[in-house]
Amino acid sequence: MNPEEKPFVLIARVTVNPGKIEEYLDLAATTDKVVEDTEPDMLFHNFDADPSDSHKFTWTELYRNDAALLNHLNNPPVQEYVQKHMEIAESLEVEIYGTLSEETFNFLTDAWNEAGIPFKYFKTTRVGFVRDCIAK
Repeated sequence: MNPEEKPFVLIARVTVNPGKIEEYLDLAATTDKVVEDTEPDMLFHNFDADPSDSHKFTWTELYRNDAALLNHLNNPPVQEYVQKHMEIAESLEVEIYGTLSEETFNFLTDAWNEAGIPFKYFKTTRVGFVRDCIAK
């Protein structure tokens, strides 16, 4: 299977500014609904609260393939979310677990470096598998 056709996980860790949690939750809920309605290759999209810090949250996202991530990043409501995030949140850090094509990896590195978003890529080793029912 080509790297750009493998599913992978993206984890985005968010720290929200004091006094902005409800506003951020509203923004996240609106964005989540749009993603659910417009991105069929987003297989899982969840926003969890950190149990030890009320200002920290984590997006967990499962993408069918590279094209699904690029579609997500180019989705206008997601771009609006990122813009508003920069106004009401303290930080955003992104981690990807899985295998990306070199082209997608380079695009993400350039885009997130330019935006000042820390990014770590945990490339898949030879250990693991993808079920055919997910990868199709």
